[in-house]
Formats: sequence, C-alpha cells, structure tokens
Amino acid sequence: MRQTITINNSSTLYVGRATELLAELLPEGRVIIITDANIDRLYPDLVRRYEHIIIGGGEANKSLQAAAAIYDRLMAMGADRSTFILGIGGGIVTDIAGFVATTYMRGLGFGFVSTTLLGQVDASVGGKNGVNVAGYKNMVGTFSHPRFVISDVEMLRTLPKREWRAGMAEAIKSAIVGDSELFDFIEANASEELYKNSEAMQQIVLRSVAVKSRIVAADEREGGIRRMLNLGHTIGHAIEKLTHDVNHGEAVAMGLVLIARAAARHGIFTEDDAKRIESLLQRLGFATTPPMALTNILREVRHDKKKRDNILRVVLPEAIGHCRVEEMPFDEFERLF
Repeated sequence: MRQTITINNSSTLYVGRATELLAELLPEGRVIIITDANIDRLYPDLVRRYEHIIIGGGEANKSLQAAAAIYDRLMAMGADRSTFILGIGGGIVTDIAGFVATTYMRGLGFGFVSTTLLGQVDASVGGKNGVNVAGYKNMVGTFSHPRFVISDVEMLRTLPKREWRAGMAEAIKSAIVGDSELFDFIEANASEELYKNSEAMQQIVLRSVAVKSRIVAADEREGGIRRMLNLGHTIGHAIEKLTHDVNHGEAVAMGLVLIARAAARHGIFTEDDAKRIESLLQRLGFATTPPMALTNILREVRHDKKKRDNILRVVLPEAIGHCRVEEMPFDEFERLF
C-alpha cells in the first residue's frame, strides 16, 4: 500500500514498493541511474534495466573529485538537459546524485530511491544536496528538491543493524523536535528487531518525514526554524570529525544525549525526559558515551560550518516534541557542559 507526503509543494515522498512506483513516476525519455556497487549487487534487475553509473561507497567518495568523475561519465554518455538522473542508495548516493543533477548543465530533473533508513527519514528529503570538502561534511552544495523520493521499507531488511540504527537516531531526533507521539511509538516498539516490522517502519518513516516536511516548508534555506533539525548535530558532527569509529547516526545519538543532559542541568529540559532519551537509544543498541574527551569535542565544535560571526545556533530541547534555537558564542556553549 502506498502512502505519500508532499514536501514544500515541489517534491513528493512515496512509501511503497520501488519497482511498482518507478514504472509510474519516471518520465519518458532517457534515465541514468547513479548508485553504488552494493546496490548494484543487491538489486541488479532494478539497476541494469537503465543506463547507470556506479560510484564508490563511503563518505570519502562524497567529494568534488567524485562529482567531477560523474560529470566526465555523463559527458561521455552524451547526457543532455532532457536526461533524468535517478539516485538509488543511501544518503551518500542521494547527496552526490542530487548535487550532480543540480549542477550538470545548470540542472537536470532528478529523483531518488532511498534504500537506507537514514536516507528515508532524513538525507533524501528536504532539498539539500552536497559534497564534503577537507573532511567537513556537506561544505559545498545546493538547495533543490527531487521530483520524487521513493522509500521502500522492504529494502531496509538488507541493512546491517548498525546502518539501521543510524537511521533510528535521526527518527528519534525528529520525534524530539516535533512529534512526541512518534517518540512514544518508538519507545513502545523499541528493540533491535524493529526493522523487521514493515508496518511499524512505514509509520516511523512517514512521521519522521512529516516533521521535516513541516519545518522545511516554513524555512527551506535554513534561515530560522529549520535549524531545529540540527538537534544533536553540532556535537555529533564534531564527534564524526574526530573519529572514523562511529557513523553519522551513532554520533548524532551521542549528541542527543549530551545536549539533553546539558539542557536538563540548566533547567531547560526535565531530567526525566533526558533519561528517557538516553534509555531509548540504549535499548536500540546505541553507545551513548563518546569515545573521546568532551574537551576535544568542544574544541572541534569551533570549526562548525553553521557558525556565523563566531556565534553558534544551538538547538535545545524544552520538552519531547518541542525545541528552541538559541544563538550563543562558543564560550557560552561550552559552559552548557
């Protein structure tokens, strides 16, 4: 059964079976798939029915150099402005596919099939496309929405549990930001086998995207309330920068716990809710203590790409389902901890 959400009046999320939806949604004419070797191995019948470009996996391949290699391939293939780009994969694939599509020949039509939970609840929706530069995530990018995003939760069954957990961290973040009932739902169903429950996963994807969609519609270019979607990310990105031993979702989970504790310590958030967040993440298999000293994390925060005039926009939870954004200098941020 399909379910849909319209995002910013320009893009639609479809939750359903990918092969059935693509037959309906792809435009007539030339389609070129951008995907990685893992997706090509898992879904060869889907990938090889179209022209395709296979890229490397991992954050190291989400770079300007990788984008340039794709441009070369597209030119060699004779791709023009009538070509439609279809990114199939997780957040790394959709980020770079969207970036290439919006910059090649000043912009091609594009869509995504999101195959990871992290992509389905966060990376593939919202209109952000980008690549990493000098180790900093998404330092160069564009704002442009895909025509459609397809989230097929059956594809999540092929994920390693660690990758599934990475997406759950973003779903929990969305719940803390704007949907207390979603938090309750995840809490009631929390186990490391949750990913096998297709009906529950559909609800988690839909409700997470609904939170993001409402916020993006009000603030597409992150000038105000869209910053709330960065809850846990100021610290999380710093942790990612300091170690390759945790993935994005694991770092965000640690960031959520640290900022919840800090908010509780300063009377902004209740101690009980901070404990609920940490307990839920632990039940889903997350480590909640960073593998490095807090002083090192705070030092790295000084390089946060979202700073402006040495002012951080810090997202603080006030209740589960409600957050606020505060501007503060680095020294004041450090005093939170």
